[in-house]
Amino acid sequence: MSRQIYKTDLSDKQWKVLEALVPQPSRRGRPREHSLREIVNAILYVVDGGIKWRLMPHDLPPWQSVYYYFRLWTKHGVWETLNAALRERVRQKAGRNAQPSAAAIDSQSVKTTEEAEVETCGYDSGKQVKGRKRHLLVDTLGLVLKVIVLSASVQDRDGAQMLFSQTRKALTRLQKVWADAAYAGPQLGEWVKATCHWVLEIVKHAETVTGFVVLPKRWVAERTFSWLGRNRRLSKDYERLPESSEAFIYIASIRLMTKRLAHA
Repeated sequence: MSRQIYKTDLSDKQWKVLEALVPQPSRRGRPREHSLREIVNAILYVVDGGIKWRLMPHDLPPWQSVYYYFRLWTKHGVWETLNAALRERVRQKAGRNAQPSAAAIDSQSVKTTEEAEVETCGYDSGKQVKGRKRHLLVDTLGLVLKVIVLSASVQDRDGAQMLFSQTRKALTRLQKVWADAAYAGPQLGEWVKATCHWVLEIVKHAETVTGFVVLPKRWVAERTFSWLGRNRRLSKDYERLPESSEAFIYIASIRLMTKRLAHA
């Protein structure tokens, strides 16, 4: 590259991991001016730096071109597809089956900005947060299986039901899901068993223990939220649309797994 190197740039090994998975643009229209590697580098710069599209450095591709690919790939589900492909490879590298048999679910309420569409936001009275809620399903390694972003007013049990409905057909080996007390209640457990044929196990605090303790099995979801939080774009929900919020979470996950595979 003829420009300065940024910390977020893909190394040659990392790009080799992604290159075959990134969809090639149509050959119709005028010739492409910027390489796909530079487009991905620019998107990673936005995710890690937490900047606005219009504030991208001038030595990266124009923000209009980068945003075009971000929206195009978001609309066609490319980020989720990339995340799934890389997750299977990471699991296999770790000696696991490509499809998980157990998972953990958790949610995270985050504030939004004035850019967010009003009808997509709400108030989480439990966390006292006005904004949106990220519902995250991860495997036992902490790798993202599915994420949906809803209004913060949506209860965890309702969000879990929507998430499970969207992913149950793809997770063919899944048998058990661990969750915290927010998902307790026979209604959700019976629905999960009847509809998804999974077991929803509620992991509770021991009555004899006071203060903060790491809950076994379920703590992997909290750790994943911590990994994602290293990306400044995810410190809040800065997006106008929930699907853009979901895309950035998948991108942060893709970046993490790409580093692991390149290192391995």
